[in-house]
Amino acid sequence: MSKVSAVVITYNEENNIRRCLESLKFADEIIVVDSKSEDRTVSIAKEYTRKVFLEKWRGFAKQREFACNLASFEWILNVDADEVITSELAREIRKRIDSNADVDGFWIRRRSKFLGRWIEHAWQPDWVLRLFRKEKAAVGENQVHEKVEIQGKTEKLKGRMEHYPFENLSHNLKKLDKYTTLSARQMQTENRSGIFLKLLFSPILGFFKIYILKQGFRDGVPGLILSVFHSFYVFDKYAKYWELEKVKKES
Repeated sequence: MSKVSAVVITYNEENNIRRCLESLKFADEIIVVDSKSEDRTVSIAKEYTRKVFLEKWRGFAKQREFACNLASFEWILNVDADEVITSELAREIRKRIDSNADVDGFWIRRRSKFLGRWIEHAWQPDWVLRLFRKEKAAVGENQVHEKVEIQGKTEKLKGRMEHYPFENLSHNLKKLDKYTTLSARQMQTENRSGIFLKLLFSPILGFFKIYILKQGFRDGVPGLILSVFHSFYVFDKYAKYWELEKVKKES
């Protein structure tokens, strides 16, 4: 029987980590790499595994890569602290890694909750590559929304992963500020052009895509709010990129 290492990176996740680790009890080992949290994240994690490591934050991609390298087993299940593996998905994972010898990675569809409602349109489809063979995977270098690249065959699982990304609107805004800063820095390494036009039109197009094309209006008021937030996210990351370039030229 193939064995699975569940890997989680954390920082101040005391409100999420117990729910996450409870769902990972089916794994053969759980590895938590914590960036020196200031809350109860570490003490809660130690209730579920002895493999809790404290590591200075080195960026999403590097931190994820470090955590994956600690895995003892062939298969890695890469989970965020605000995600939950359902019992149905856990059973499917066990079955598929034993019956699909020619597959090196599996895509999992996330189901996200926002303002107390499961978002079935605006954030869908949301496929993430989170289950993979250790020797076949490499973590991309993006500063935010890092991706795992697989050298080999991948397939999709039927079961869904549950995702609880925001505690409330204030938490949403804090994460938005953090991620737009990282996205702006990423764009600076890519030497993006045409920023004025992107500042002008991309937020409008972003709202149209989420609220109209993906039918976010069917998700009620939460769908409207997250569509507006997405529009602001797009505007803010380009505004921050413009600011970074302005400072760079003036220095």
